[in-house]
Amino acid sequence: MDFSFTEEQRMIADTANKLATDKLEPLAERLDNGEGRAEFLANLQMLADNGFMGLNLSSEYGGTEAGTIGFALAVEALAQGCASTAVTVSVTNMVGEVIQAVGSEEQKARYLPRLTDGRYPAGGFCLTESSAGSDPSSMKTRAVKDGNHYVLNGSKLYISSAEYAGVFVVWAVTDSDAPKGKGISCFLVEAGTPGLVIGKAEKKMGQTGSATNEVLFQDCRVPATAMMGQENEGFRIAVGELAGGRIGIAALALGVARKAMAAGKAYIKEREQFGRPLADMQGLQWLVADRETELEAAKLLIHQAASLKDSGKAFSKEASMAKLFASEAAQKATYTALQLHGGAGYIKDYPLERYARDARITTIYEGTSEVQRLIIAREVMKAV
Repeated sequence: MDFSFTEEQRMIADTANKLATDKLEPLAERLDNGEGRAEFLANLQMLADNGFMGLNLSSEYGGTEAGTIGFALAVEALAQGCASTAVTVSVTNMVGEVIQAVGSEEQKARYLPRLTDGRYPAGGFCLTESSAGSDPSSMKTRAVKDGNHYVLNGSKLYISSAEYAGVFVVWAVTDSDAPKGKGISCFLVEAGTPGLVIGKAEKKMGQTGSATNEVLFQDCRVPATAMMGQENEGFRIAVGELAGGRIGIAALALGVARKAMAAGKAYIKEREQFGRPLADMQGLQWLVADRETELEAAKLLIHQAASLKDSGKAFSKEASMAKLFASEAAQKATYTALQLHGGAGYIKDYPLERYARDARITTIYEGTSEVQRLIIAREVMKAV
């Protein structure tokens, strides 16, 4: 197996690393404190200008055509600068890929260039509801046909980038009598559409620079041409795209973990106790060795899933493995790095506590660790 990257992939990673260091990291603390929204949006435009909002999209629509490995490398690098920015990039790319995969030619021509060039700062992925989190097939949002339109009513929770997304991919029940998961359709709803209401902003533990809101649909009327794919076939679209999104979140978790461990290693090399550097102490060396081994394993799982996706092969199980392992490894890595700093790690003068908070959500969104285990077990047992 060839583990080397192409010249284009290396260039993407190098560019992402530079932008993360020069532009994203200096703003991360202010975003964590609820400041710097204008600069955040400016950074999103900068990332669009550099091709990061359409990494796996066709050049016909302004995409980079970097593939899924290039996407994973970019998100990992950006997350080392700012997790809030990295998740915005990841979700926007996922929205773009949904539109490219199942949208009509008119939908792709209208919406994809606006995502890739930054006219839309982000895209919104409206799936989760209060009673439909790990089980999205239980959603209650309805879309009722009315002539040449559909009227949407319901609400979605925890929608990333809702305050500044230009377009939302929305799932709603179109056949209430269909078996569970079979009567759901997928729609594109533009920001500013009457009846689309951006609700309260959630106060989060981490990744606070990324807006997360409730999105309500109150007699929201959209043309029938806003539907993507076939009527009542939307749940299959959601399941497929979530698998790809999990590669992005796994890469994000890996990026945050790597940044935390880099800080931890630097600190114990400089800090002396008992007359010698902390890095000389075997107990701490073993902690570092274990975490670094886990992060390397996470990287290989991520790139395996990305490679399978780029090859057009089944990758759902591998994406869940990557997301499960990388997000859980990030919990251990960020807490280990904080521990290596001792009392200093608990103080906001150091970014360790932010890394730990930013990493925590990665075991939850895009499917919890428990859901990933269910998917993995289901796929493994099929082969028995």
